[in-house]
Amino acid sequence: MFDELRPHLVELRKRLGISVLTLIGMFFIMFYFHEPILEWMIHPLNDALIEVGKKSVNAANGMVTTNQVGGAFFVALKVAFFAAILGALPVILWQIWLFIAPGLYENEKKMILPFVFGGTTMFVVGVAFAYYIVTPFGFDFLITFGSFKFTPLINIEDYVGFFTKIMFGFGLAFELPVFAYFLALLGLVDDRQMTAFFKYAIVLIFIVAALLTPPDVLTQLLMAGPLIVLYGFSILIVKMVNPAPKEDDEDDDEDEEEAVAPQNV
Repeated sequence: MFDELRPHLVELRKRLGISVLTLIGMFFIMFYFHEPILEWMIHPLNDALIEVGKKSVNAANGMVTTNQVGGAFFVALKVAFFAAILGALPVILWQIWLFIAPGLYENEKKMILPFVFGGTTMFVVGVAFAYYIVTPFGFDFLITFGSFKFTPLINIEDYVGFFTKIMFGFGLAFELPVFAYFLALLGLVDDRQMTAFFKYAIVLIFIVAALLTPPDVLTQLLMAGPLIVLYGFSILIVKMVNPAPKEDDEDDDEDEEEAVAPQNV
């Protein structure tokens, strides 16, 4: 048994090695540019602090701070790692596909480019949605709440972790149509199955939203809403790729089988 698994383990080690080396290379590149990336990351927070400062006298001195001796350095590491994952994502997806490709048919192997570009594009769309739509509303609400009593002093280490969790959560969530497409391409799901699973999917979507986002209701709703829409969109994609057989056809087949059965007896 181990001899049968050995080639797969060797191939897995190769794909993981390439992915890790790419990630390390991107990390050093992104570390060099960590300052402009960090400015991009804290831009929604600064906007929220400015808006809150206009509404509340106590929040006029709201600012981003650090309470660690090496806080700025560790923040730079986190920022570089976050950006490195985004930069290395196409290569990582490429390696995932190359690992599973030997078990696919020739026509399925041709889907490598849609898988890589589609997966990367949807991840970026999810990050953009979180950055330009979710964070402005979320940060403004969270910082404004209670600002008439407290001056917001935002710890940069906590904020970077908070920010990256939101970005990765939405990026992964927006991969749903891509996964649905390839599951349908492999014949593992059809539109009827996904439609029947819809009521359960809603429950799972809210659970996933709670796990992938910070513990506030607003952010969770802002993720769950688009996910439900994406699930409906995924049903349409699956219907085009692998539509379920019509019930009339199935009933006709059953009638034919019942008509033939007495003759065989």
